[in-house]
Amino acid sequence: MSSKPKIIVLKLREVIYTLMLLFLVILLAVCLFLMFSGKAKKESASTGLQTENQSAPSTENTSGESSDRLSYRPGIYTTPVTLGNSAAEVEVTVDQNHINSIRLVNLSETTAAAYPLVSPSLDHIASQILEKQSLEGITSPQENRYTSQLLLSAISDALRLAQSDETNTSQ
Repeated sequence: MSSKPKIIVLKLREVIYTLMLLFLVILLAVCLFLMFSGKAKKESASTGLQTENQSAPSTENTSGESSDRLSYRPGIYTTPVTLGNSAAEVEVTVDQNHINSIRLVNLSETTAAAYPLVSPSLDHIASQILEKQSLEGITSPQENRYTSQLLLSAISDALRLAQSDETNTSQ
């Protein structure tokens, strides 16, 4: 029995540093887990909201009436669009039987920089609507689809405001 005990000398400073490093690694792992799991929940929630916005214009488009037979109260109609923490407005100008222009107003430079697809998406949608004079058959590129759905919903709401009472009662 000649076992010789081995004595390990640890300095208190080394033990404290090791424990602090271990604590920081665990804290970092927990933070990363919470960040990425919370992001997935936010994305699914925002996708659900955008899906609801997509259904708004499609229900109006299935009415079977073309925009040629719709009559509007001439004027300028605006609908708010929420982009993050700020808001802009979609402005639709109509006369008796035609949609004359669609544009985005009150869009700050910081919001435009944060959401760079808004202006090109609106230009793409507006050109199609002005050409067809209808919300039916509007297409958007795959990378702009959610932005386009949001804008199309706002345009649909503005046109609903612009429809004259005669048109609303005949539907």
